[in-house]
Parts: sequence; structure tokens; C-alpha cells
Amino acid sequence: MTSTSSSSVDERLILTALSERHRASLQRYFERRVKNRVDAEDLIQEVFLRLARRGDFHSIKCIEGYLFEIAASVFHDRLRHRHSRAMDLHDEYRETHAPEDFSPERVLIGKESVGQVAKALRELPERVRVAFVLHRFEGLRHPEIARRLGVSVSAVEKYVIRALVYIKQRMDDGT
Repeated sequence: MTSTSSSSVDERLILTALSERHRASLQRYFERRVKNRVDAEDLIQEVFLRLARRGDFHSIKCIEGYLFEIAASVFHDRLRHRHSRAMDLHDEYRETHAPEDFSPERVLIGKESVGQVAKALRELPERVRVAFVLHRFEGLRHPEIARRLGVSVSAVEKYVIRALVYIKQRMDDGT
């Protein structure tokens, strides 16, 4: 056996021992923060993956402290990821959210509604329509829209609200 394969076997044994010794405390650490056992388990796996990538376990003076530093880093990375993707604002897909039927009447009602919205959008002043489309359909933030249109952020906010109110009125009127 070569020294490289011997060291990788040693590292696996060390990782296994660390996992057995600290998994329960890491589980408690993450479950207090994420409230979901499956997510906590994923985070624990990420801790040990990062530790395995680092290697050279013998140079770590306080392995338990180092494990919890990694755990804190993993948790904060997860928060940043969820925040940047607005994950908490999304509904989880469930079969109950799916439309129950695609009857011809339902399809026709949907097409008519889309037609009403499109007609209402065409009736809006150009800047109001552009601001609304950029915000709702392109997903741009108000400051970016303001920069593109050469107006203030406050004006963009007013345009989007004006468009929403107008479209809602048109939908309520059925025209």
C-alpha cells in the first residue's frame, strides 16, 4: 500500500470517528436553526464534505471548535443562498396546487382573462406600461427601471401601482 492510499484511509477513519463523535451535537445545532431534520442532515453532510476537502486533520488544534466554525459557515452560506433566491417566498409545489381540470370553459376563461390584461396594458400610457412590464414580467427592481427610463424610483413605484390599479379595474369591469 502506498503512502497516499494509506493517508486517504487514515483520513476516512478520522472522518468516520469525527462523524460518530460529533454528529449528534451538529444535528442539535442545525435543528435549532432550520427546524427541519432533512435540511439539518444535508448541512451536516456539507460540514464533513468541507472538512474532507481540507484534509490535513493533524494540523487542526481544536477539531471540535473547527467543526463548529465550519457549521456556522455552512449555515450562513445557506442563509445567503436562500435570501438571494428569495426561497422563503416561494410556495412548495404540491399536487393540490395544480389545476383540477382543464375543461374547455376553464381554458376559455383563462384566455379571455389574458386578453383583458393585454388590452388593459395596451391602454396604459407608454412609461407606465414599460415600467410595469419591466417590473412584473422581466423581474427588474425599481432602481434599475428608474435608471433605464431616466426617472426617479418614486416615479417607477407610482407607475407600477397605477398600472396595477388600472388592470384590476379593467378586470373587475370585465372589459
